[in-house]
Amino acid sequence: MGSSEALIRATVNRISARLGHGFADAAAELAVLAQDAPQRMRQEWDLFQEEVRAEAERIERADQATGSTDAETSVESPEAPQAVIDRLRATVADLSQAIEARP
Repeated sequence: MGSSEALIRATVNRISARLGHGFADAAAELAVLAQDAPQRMRQEWDLFQEEVRAEAERIERADQATGSTDAETSVESPEAPQAVIDRLRATVADLSQAIEARP
């Protein structure tokens, strides 16, 4: 076998070994992520709900501080805070159903 043929075979062997090793690492990482996914999803879901509640409270406080009503707000802005809250609630409900539907 000539030295160029050996070099080519060695290159192919090393690429194969690296790819195989990379796939094994990726598979192991996916297994860890899959194991932690339900807990992580629950944490992210809880955090999202807290953020939505805090934002709703902030909007209500801002409305009370300015003395605006829903009718005034809907005229002033393209999307009223209540519409945003309703849309977020619908999104939260959809996400909740999707999470509960998972096996």
